[in-house]
This record gives sequence, structure tokens and C-alpha cells, in this order.
Amino acid sequence: MSISKTKNKVLIIAEAGVNHNGDINLAKKLIDVASDAGVDYVKFQTFKAEKLVSKSAKKAEYQERNIGDGDDSQFNMLKSLELDEATHHELIDYCNQKGIRFLSTAFDLESVDLLNKLGIDLYKVPSGEITNYPYLKKIGSMGNPVIVSTGMADMKEIADALNALKEAGTSQEQITVLHCNTEYPTPMPDVNLLAMKSIQQEFGIKVGYSDHTLGIEVPIAAVALGAICIEKHFTLDRNMEGPDHKASLEPNELKSMVTAIRNIEAALGNGVKHASVSEMKNKDVARKSIHLAKDLSIGHILAEVDLIMKRPGNGISPMELPNIIGLKIKRNLEEDSMLNWEDLEK
Repeated sequence: MSISKTKNKVLIIAEAGVNHNGDINLAKKLIDVASDAGVDYVKFQTFKAEKLVSKSAKKAEYQERNIGDGDDSQFNMLKSLELDEATHHELIDYCNQKGIRFLSTAFDLESVDLLNKLGIDLYKVPSGEITNYPYLKKIGSMGNPVIVSTGMADMKEIADALNALKEAGTSQEQITVLHCNTEYPTPMPDVNLLAMKSIQQEFGIKVGYSDHTLGIEVPIAAVALGAICIEKHFTLDRNMEGPDHKASLEPNELKSMVTAIRNIEAALGNGVKHASVSEMKNKDVARKSIHLAKDLSIGHILAEVDLIMKRPGNGISPMELPNIIGLKIKRNLEEDSMLNWEDLEK
């Protein structure tokens, strides 16, 4: 398996993340929403708080702002959002029932092993792990496709991460790199969407975009720029308590994003400029032919003042005008009539 743009289809990952708030019933409702929106994957997060953060680690500014519970402990927050192995099994089964693929991001080595045990065949490296060499080495050794988010990273850090994955056994063809900004929500001036193209050009690698802006226009623009994978957070309700809800799409917005992306895929086409099937019927209606600007008598030598370019376009093309001037007409012709090659002596 590899991540590629097959038949112009962008891979769309709906990031449920921790927006389940530790409640499996909410998680299932998120799966319902993702399935209804028509995304390819619904993605959660797999971690053990003890393996991910020290007990002294503080929440990020946006986490404190969005939760507002007066507890600045990142450990306590994450501990309440863990999904155990049994819950993973239940969510995978539910995804199968809903006809959507399950995905999760592992944040520690033990969680990588759990996802491997569960048969997950696609790995996602989150932005925070892009400088975690042991983690990258383990992911790279799995032999499966890998998606790498690059929030907060520069080109050297991306290069180092790619080298670590490849040295561990993952081929470049199996890797997709997502441009990303790790601020929730990301201010528009900080998106720097053209950096996605820079990554593609620098490393000759497949690229996509992981979005944390408000709204849906930036991921749609990313698809127009060549993204083969889009990841976007979503929630049941932005007013829910939790670290990521406020920078997430609500159900109707997720569906609108998917629809827009699929429309852009269709609109991009194959890059070959030609008249489409749908517009061929308008060709004669919209284009012009050479017509007569006045009555002309047999034997008249045509000059440009004798001619006018008018619709329809099923006669002699105006591009033939230089070849028409100076020819003699073979019969009397009336003003406004369309000129035909049969009317001319060559």
C-alpha cells in the first residue's frame, strides 16, 4: 500500500483526535459524522500519558485558553483523554460497520506497538515527534506508508526526519510530507501554504497539508496547489470543552470541505488544453466566421473593407483573412451572408 493520488482522488483524513473527550459514545458520533461527510479516514490519537509527558509539563497556551479549567498540567489533561486497547478494538469495529477506515496517531513507542498489533497499515508522524529519533526509527522499521506532519519544523529538520525513516527501512515512495502550522487556530499570515510546494521541490516527495486554520478555504487551496492528502480537525460542536474543539470544523463544515475538495479534484483535470466535450456544442455559436459587409458582384476582388467577422463560427475562420484578401468572387453575394470557399476563385 502507498499513499498516492489515484484517479485524481485526494486522501482526506478527518482528525477526531481527542475531541471525543474520553467518551467512547462521543467517539462513535464523530465516526458517524466523518462517514457521513465522505472522508477516507477518521483519525484518533493513541498514547499513554506516562510515556508522552512528564508530570511537570505545562499545557500549551491554546490548550489552557480552550479548556480554561485552571489546571495547567498537560499530564492531567492527556490522562483523561487516553483510549485503551479495548476501546481501540471497539472503534475499529464501528468504523468497519460505517464503511470508513480507522487511523490513529501514536505518540510513544508503546503506542506504535499497539497500532501495529491492531493491524494499522498506515502511520502518521505528528509534528511534535518530527525530531524524536527513536520514534522515527521505530516507525520507519514498520515497512508501511508514513505521513509526516511538519509543524514547527524547518527544512533541515524535515531532511533529518526523512533520512531517519529511510535509514530504518521506509522508502521515499512510501512517505507523504504534510505542510503544517502548529497553532490552534493558525492565523492566515502564518499558513505559508507555498511552503508545501517548497517541500515538494526540495525533496522530490509527495506532499499534502494538515490544517489548523478556521474555515475550509486553505485546505481547498492546498488541493489546487497539488496536495494529495488533507488532514483537518473536526468536532461535534466547537463550544464543547477540550483542547482542540475551537480550531475544528463542525459537521456541516466538514461535509462542505469534502464536497469542495472533490470538486477541485474534478476541476484540475489532466493539464492538456483542448476543447472539452461539454463546450464543443458552443463552439460555432460563440466563434465567428467571415461574412460580407456589403453587396458584392461577381468578379469583385476582395479587400478587407468588404468583410466583417460575425457569428456563427461554422464558416471560414477569421484567421484565414490574410488568405482571402485578393481573391475573386465567383457569384453575386449579398450583405451579411457568410462567405464560403466555394464562392471564391483561388
